[in-house]
Amino acid sequence: MKGGSNRHGSCMIASGGNKARRSARAVVVHKGADVITVTGALEPCQEGEKPAPVAKILLVEDNEMNRDMLSRRLQRKGYVVAIAEDGSQGVAMAGKETPDVILLDMSLPVIDGWTAARQLKAGEATRAIPIIALTAHAMSGDREKALEAGCDDYDTKPVEMPRLLGKIEALLEKKPAAS
Repeated sequence: MKGGSNRHGSCMIASGGNKARRSARAVVVHKGADVITVTGALEPCQEGEKPAPVAKILLVEDNEMNRDMLSRRLQRKGYVVAIAEDGSQGVAMAGKETPDVILLDMSLPVIDGWTAARQLKAGEATRAIPIIALTAHAMSGDREKALEAGCDDYDTKPVEMPRLLGKIEALLEKKPAAS
């Protein structure tokens, strides 16, 4: 592809080529100052087809197996996934990445998920981003504690993908469109 490319929703538009191409999935991984972007298979867009908007999810999870499983499954559903490995990195990335939804583990190093949620909801640039708390804590009162910290919803581990996807979609439908 000569001339570079611009991503619009789920279509990858090649400015130097003769056909627009679609990327159904992408993952953005931040390691320190390095940014690695991996995109899935490209397919031609249909003539006249408008790119579908792709929601970006920030996954804040310190457990490598959980990160890998969740990011792969979300990518297969068409989401762009950015990954943070601790609460502090998650708060910083939320301001830079402007995700549509944040999946926030509550038991994180550096700053825990409860503190990260409070900081995100206190920040001008991040307060409107919906947060789903992810936790192995399933005690009575844990849901209320997550909601009090600023989370918009709560889900328990192990994650049941259909249930989590339903919560993600419900929050995306509620989120006001960007002007």
